[in-house]
Amino acid sequence: MTALPTVELTVYPQDCDAYGHLNHATVLAVLERARWESLARGPGRDLFHRNGVVPVVRKAVVEYRAAAFPGDELRVEMAVVHRGTTSWTIRHTANRVGDGVLVAEADIVLVCLDRAGRPTPFPEELARFLGPRTSTGHAPRHITVEGTDLSVEVRGEGGAILFVHGFPFDRSMWRHQLAGLSRWKRIAPDLRGVGESSPGTDEYSIGRYADDLVAVLDAVGVGQAVVCGLSMGGYVLFELLRRYPERVRAAVLCDTRPQADSPEARRNRDELAALAAEGGPDAVAERVLPGLLAPVTLADQPEVMAQCRDMARRCSVVGMVGALRAMRERPDSTPLLGTIRVPTLVVVGAEDRVAPPAVAEAMAQGIPGARYALIPGAGHVAPLEQPLATSRVLTEFLEAVN
Repeated sequence: MTALPTVELTVYPQDCDAYGHLNHATVLAVLERARWESLARGPGRDLFHRNGVVPVVRKAVVEYRAAAFPGDELRVEMAVVHRGTTSWTIRHTANRVGDGVLVAEADIVLVCLDRAGRPTPFPEELARFLGPRTSTGHAPRHITVEGTDLSVEVRGEGGAILFVHGFPFDRSMWRHQLAGLSRWKRIAPDLRGVGESSPGTDEYSIGRYADDLVAVLDAVGVGQAVVCGLSMGGYVLFELLRRYPERVRAAVLCDTRPQADSPEARRNRDELAALAAEGGPDAVAERVLPGLLAPVTLADQPEVMAQCRDMARRCSVVGMVGALRAMRERPDSTPLLGTIRVPTLVVVGAEDRVAPPAVAEAMAQGIPGARYALIPGAGHVAPLEQPLATSRVLTEFLEAVN
């Protein structure tokens, strides 16, 4: 991935429709304006002309996330996420400068044409500008921790925020927050045995996960980070606060609970571990996923269920069984709540049946000065089910921390 110069642009009245919103078609024009401005800050707007080639858009995939209005400033981050022989893809992320809200994401595929209109290999100068060939959008770093290869996505600069995923997910559950929180350095690992990380040979435990995360922070040169953990990621965050409090600048406890497993919950973990060993990740996904998402998500957002199922399928059996056993044996963190002295935000989906709002609200009340945010229309995976609302409360909290 090759990052291009970031550009800030103003939304003008002529860019907007009769309702006063940035017109959906004009979004593409705004992004094109950003590309040309980025060229001006880099090799120059005449890069293509002086090399005798023409860039032509072949494909545009746009996701409209939020409205923008006249006078809004948009920060457009761009990166070359794929480079072939004659074509390349630029990923655009447009956020409102005022509040950090993600307005639009777009992948634009361009083709390099010669004067006769035929696809042509990149001239040397253009190839240098676009960077080496790559087929991945945000290529992860691979960090070795005591023989285990951990896959870690790192984006941006600024204050660090470490995202810790839940079970049975991987780092891509934070995709919207990784794209939208552009003012922060976003760090999102796949925990051992999950996604693109190897299973390793050590015994799985919440403490082992915490040790891995500290090693990740060391490897990326971050001494202290805001840590945002969902569900099992929240259990790991509690362990970080217990064992490495100096590494946690602030805490975001999302769709999680402080209590240890009850005897019934421990039996359920054992049953799921046996199911994983016998039927693999698909069997576990079919058993648990419907209970994690809100009914409105299941009805109106089938793509979210598909994304959750894909993440579960990327879990290794070793990683899945290890995670279940780690959660089964985790300590009760309720006594820890009153000792937390860092800024804390508790976030919960209004329809979370695993860690219900009443549990989350009581947890927030037990942490000195903690904030509490309820996300309507979300179940146990609020950042994926209601990404705009979740990112908004995260942004407000991070700005207060900053």
